[in-house]
Amino acid sequence: MEKWTALLVDDEVEFVSTLAERLELRGIEALTATDGQEALEIVADRRPPVVVLDLLMPGVGGLDVLRHIRANYPDVEVILLTGHGSTQDGIHGMRLGAFDFLMKPVKIEELIPKMVEARAKAVRATADQGGEP
Repeated sequence: MEKWTALLVDDEVEFVSTLAERLELRGIEALTATDGQEALEIVADRRPPVVVLDLLMPGVGGLDVLRHIRANYPDVEVILLTGHGSTQDGIHGMRLGAFDFLMKPVKIEELIPKMVEARAKAVRATADQGGEP
């Protein structure tokens, strides 16, 4: 399996670092951000094909980050993580163009297949635009 990059965005530092370690063990380079502004800077700089994004963060929230990514980087796919019974936010995120949403706590066995699907879609979109994946 070829190594590829994903961005993990969550204000819970321990969660994001643990998830990053688990993805690295499975051959996925995991960039991390602990707030929305940092996430937007990484997306602008690195253009990861997949962003796993927590919705509830202080400052620039997940839905704002999603809107910005959809408007400026249509080939980047976003998987939302929702918690605290915020299914409505996940559905709203899907309407805004998220690839999918998963409830926290998320199981790695559930997340990785979604990430692989999202990456495949991102690679197709990039190829359709004549760019590099």
